[in-house]
Amino acid sequence: MITDRWDRPLKDIRISVIDQCNFRCTYCMPAEIFGPDFRFLDKEELLTFEEITKLARFFAGHGVEKIRLTGGEPLLRKDLDELIRQLNDIAGIKDIALTTNAMLLPKYAGKLKEAGLKRVNVSLDAIEDEAFKKINGRQVAVKPVLKGIAAAKKAGLQVKINMVVKKGMNEDQILPMAEFFKQEHIPLRFIEFMDVGATNGWKMDEVITMKEIIEQIGEHFPLEPADAAYYGEVAKRYRYKDSADEIGIISSITQSFCSSCTRARISAEGKFYTCLFAEQGYDLKDLMRSGASDEKIKSEIKNIWLQRSDRYSDERTEETVRGKKRIEMSYIGG
Repeated sequence: MITDRWDRPLKDIRISVIDQCNFRCTYCMPAEIFGPDFRFLDKEELLTFEEITKLARFFAGHGVEKIRLTGGEPLLRKDLDELIRQLNDIAGIKDIALTTNAMLLPKYAGKLKEAGLKRVNVSLDAIEDEAFKKINGRQVAVKPVLKGIAAAKKAGLQVKINMVVKKGMNEDQILPMAEFFKQEHIPLRFIEFMDVGATNGWKMDEVITMKEIIEQIGEHFPLEPADAAYYGEVAKRYRYKDSADEIGIISSITQSFCSSCTRARISAEGKFYTCLFAEQGYDLKDLMRSGASDEKIKSEIKNIWLQRSDRYSDERTEETVRGKKRIEMSYIGG
């Protein structure tokens, strides 16, 4: 198992399988940047399933137990169930999950479950149609997403909902989202609006803080803190006092967790990032395609993690936000 000077094991990798999405969310892929003429990666620039599986096997050899497939929208990648089946055969991998907007789950949920997928994290930032249509940029209503969630549950997949909260965009959806998913008995994770990438126009005064979210929900549904489920869990968990249901808050802005981060990320084009807010990655695709030996690649992965010095959330200031060119979410995943 790889640890570094902060004693943080490498336990979890997020792998982006495609940089394209069927939404153009206002905070993630704004239409003025990711318009119809935007050039996404060509097929040959993406890691193949065999290359992804090979890398995952190397990471598992270093102690990684969890894999989450992301995008873009990962379900746009053809035959994704085949990749999941390959990943599920890797010794040491205990959990495979998928982040999705759920639009394609009615078509694929059963196949994904059969292939070995265990969980889906569904990105949904509003429960009311008017707000959701403004956010997704495609005038898509909430109903197709709810159908996808229902399909995932029917297939036997665990479901968790992720909601990015941004002032002026969807803060009025906090309570309706909490109420809806409490009734559905589905865990909900609120995420403070983050300065990921360089195109989402992030401003500190647009952040709805963890404290504000907890206070707003707590006025209607009393909450109590819940223990972390595992070391390195990024969400602060809270349980409703009148049920076993829960919410969580991912507070990268107001309460950073750099010192316990156990995650690495592989972009759609095969670059290794040790931080969500990284400026540049390490090109593992070129290394593999150059004919490097397995031992060389495994050694490189270990050295990259051991030499990491990322503490962006700890050190974030107005100056660092303006001066840093971060990788976009559509390449690195969530």
